[in-house]
Formats: sequence, structure tokens, C-alpha cells
Amino acid sequence: MRALLCERFGPVRDVALLDTSDAPSPGPSEVTIAVHYASVSHATKLLIEGRYQTRPPMPFVPGTEAVGQVLACGSAVTRLRPGDRVVALARWGCYAERLTLPEYTVYAVPDGLDPLQALPVPISYGTAYCGLLWRAAMQPGETVLVLGAGSGVGLAAVELAALLGARVIACASTEAKRQAARNAGAFHAMAADDGMAAAVKALTAGRGADIVFDPVGGAAFGRAIRAAAANARMLSVGFASGDVPQAPLNLLLVKNIALHGFFFGRYIGWTPADERVVHAPAMQRAMATLFDWTRSQRIHPAVTAVYPIAELAAALQALESRQVVGKVALKIISETSPCNPLPPIAAAARDATS
Repeated sequence: MRALLCERFGPVRDVALLDTSDAPSPGPSEVTIAVHYASVSHATKLLIEGRYQTRPPMPFVPGTEAVGQVLACGSAVTRLRPGDRVVALARWGCYAERLTLPEYTVYAVPDGLDPLQALPVPISYGTAYCGLLWRAAMQPGETVLVLGAGSGVGLAAVELAALLGARVIACASTEAKRQAARNAGAFHAMAADDGMAAAVKALTAGRGADIVFDPVGGAAFGRAIRAAAANARMLSVGFASGDVPQAPLNLLLVKNIALHGFFFGRYIGWTPADERVVHAPAMQRAMATLFDWTRSQRIHPAVTAVYPIAELAAALQALESRQVVGKVALKIISETSPCNPLPPIAAAARDATS
């Protein structure tokens, strides 16, 4: 079995592609899957560098989101069976051809859905769905300002907010990303520059945005506060800019703004306490909804760039340099692997192996 292995925290270039022993057989409530693709995110880099909220024991295999096929099930598993096509959420371990993990963080992929359509659903769409609905209590007709709208989670927030009846203003760094946000349902897209607040006020008859969805942080956070309406809800979901901003409490006070932190990782085991089992029923309901919407084409998850397993550093570089619109993935099992054959790659994805 091939896997990317970290033997110490440090630069991504130090992660080695190795042949390792097979994944352990599943315990009573576990499943083992053959991993076809795994997602790449900013959190991946932080985990490898030892800068994330949790630190896995050494050595470890990175990767937190995968799509593949069930190979074996433990005796107590009831929702899945060998042969099922699935997506999985893990604390780590997805950059390997085999992955064993609890059943309650594995979700069946509906028939007919391409694996690269399924892969972005759990984390990108899960973060957007749970943040907007569970934390910010978004209502139809509200104006939602989405920062980082060209990223995987940003595009998901645009699409879900528009689907659920909000008016979406998207902010992204390039025209290609802004056009992608318009295609996903934003009625207007702009740069998150010094003119953002004035532009948002002009688009909302002077009111501002009711909800700000912010996976970016940095200077854009302060600008977004000025673009927010009185009684708005600010939703901080990440710091892709690399800069954790300081909240100007005077503005929050005089505008009656509620600042909500939203860490999706709490629901999927990315905290030291590992609360996955507590949140599993709610997560399964959310995933069922999102996969139903994907199957019925009400939403359109997609991976736009695929790299070979050995090119993790290049994939992260493309992501962090803002070269990629949307979601990035690694191909884990190659066509020549003794593991299960790969399904066809989605037509919209760029396969970096070709």
C-alpha cells in the first residue's frame, strides 16, 4: 500500500511517498476503504507543519477527506457494506491507498454521482451549510457577503446561500474567481479591497450585509465589518490569508454586530476531545441533505484540479498562490495500482497527470 508519510512536523516537501504495510482490519464499528481521491486544503499544510489545533502521533499519514470504495466492514456496521462507494471524513490518514475509520464518519455516495462531485461535499459544503444554517441562522431574503468566494468553501457558501433564498455578494481575488461565484448564484461579485464596504452599501440601499461568511481573515475581515448591516452576524470560519485579525470591538458594539466563530472541525473530530460520535446523528442528516441536493443537481460540487499523490507540495502551492478556482484533490490510487480500478475523472477536472 502506498501512502504519504510524515515522520516529523515540518515543511510539506519533507513528506515522503512510501510503500507501507496494509491498513489494519476494521474493528467492530469500523470500515476499510480503498481511497481513490483525497482533498487538499490549507488545514492540510497546518497539520503537516504542526500548527493545527491537534497534533497526530508520529509517524502519521495526512489527509482528512477522501472518496473511494468500501473493502471490508466490521461486525457491528449497519449502514454500509463492501462495494459501496463512499466519502469519508478522518482526523488524518486519507493520503493512503487504504483507510480504516469509524462507520459514523463515512457516507454513501448516491448512484450515478462522479467521485469528484462527491469529494467536496463533506467539508466544503458541510462547512458552508452548517455555518450558514446552524450558526448564523440564515433566512431567505437576507443579504450574505461571502469572502474568499473563489475557494472550495467560499463557492459552496455562495451556491448554498443562493439556493436557500439569500441575495449573495461575493468577494474574490481574480476575475475568474468572481465569474465562478456569479455562475454559482452571486448577484454581484467584487474584490475585497478598500472600496468593498461602500460597494456593498450601494448594492443594499445603504443597509449593508446581514451575514458575512469569512474563511479568509486578514484585512478583509475589517473591511467586511464596515460592510455589515446593523444587527448583522459575522461568521469567522478560517484564516486562509494566514493573518488572524483583531476584531474592532467598538464597531461591533455600535452596530450591534454578533461575531460567531464556527469551527466545522468540532463536528468531525478535529479537536483534542474528538467529539465525532456526539455529533454523528446531526452530521448524517446534514450529509443526507447535501447529497440529495447534489444528486438532484440543485447544487454542483466539483473538483477543478487533480494532482498525483507524489505532488502534494505542488497542489498546496497552487492552492495558496490562488492559482486554482474551487477544490483541489490528490489522486491516491493510480490506474496501475493493485487496488480497485479508478472511476472516470469528472470532465471538468484538470488531471495534472496528463
